[in-house]
Amino acid sequence: MDTRVNLSGLWLDNPVIPASGCFGYGEEFARYYDINILGSFSFKGTTKEPRTGNPTPRIAECEAGMINAVGLQNPGIEAVCQQYLPRMKQYFHKPVIANIGGFSVEEFEYCCAMVDQQEQVGLIEVNISCPNLHEGGKNFGSDPHLAAQVTKAVRRVVKNKPLYIKLSPNVTDIAEIALACEAEGADGISLINTLLGMRIDLKTKKPVIANVMGGFSGPAVFPVALRCVWQVAHAVKLPVIGIGGVNSAERVLEMMAAGASAVQVGAANLADPFASKKIIEALPAAMERYGVSSLQDLTAAARGW
Repeated sequence: MDTRVNLSGLWLDNPVIPASGCFGYGEEFARYYDINILGSFSFKGTTKEPRTGNPTPRIAECEAGMINAVGLQNPGIEAVCQQYLPRMKQYFHKPVIANIGGFSVEEFEYCCAMVDQQEQVGLIEVNISCPNLHEGGKNFGSDPHLAAQVTKAVRRVVKNKPLYIKLSPNVTDIAEIALACEAEGADGISLINTLLGMRIDLKTKKPVIANVMGGFSGPAVFPVALRCVWQVAHAVKLPVIGIGGVNSAERVLEMMAAGASAVQVGAANLADPFASKKIIEALPAAMERYGVSSLQDLTAAARGW
């Protein structure tokens, strides 16, 4: 069984990638198993300045998933490049995916230019689900013009790595956003980021997290994520990384049958630290069971290439 996949020239042994925000910098998971079994992993969303994140409580479990409003807590781009990436080489020997967040176009540019120079980084994933503080807090990923603006800006400074744009599902037409990113030079698309959700504690009659609303993720979002992957994979000519509710080898295959070239595993890692390892180990048997000899061929057939 051929589990190899290609993301804009970056070859992975398999398509399973722990998603940003659900795997930290890999160090904690490396204490449990050899994480070099992974195709790669997308490290914690990184901004220009260090961030402590939102007030607590900021994570809440719910049926078939979780809600989080962590608020991009991270040590800042300089610390990541100078401290975290060099330390990462000790326990992960493959290229990693650098997930970049920002609150202005200039911040995206600054951070992307820095990680573009890092040897350990194999691909840059730009999270445009952040609010544009210069435009009244409007989400970059909710408007095709803003999405195009960010893509065009970071494309100017990213010279060495594939550039993928991570999209929000909280839009009317996600394919329109993807097409805008493609037009401005994106090499690929990652989707979906979390859905917007909330829960209320009936004892206090107040929201369960301090931020009121947060990102809903977990197994329940899989049908939405799959639909978005299908729509985008059939709208653009770029590789797509499918994200959302993936917790089994079968769901990896389903994502790729919708047109994904690789798959990220998010909340499942928080429920079970061995989740990504188990999915990778189960993948060859699942491929045999469903008559899939090559994952690349599965994706190509789905997209009609």
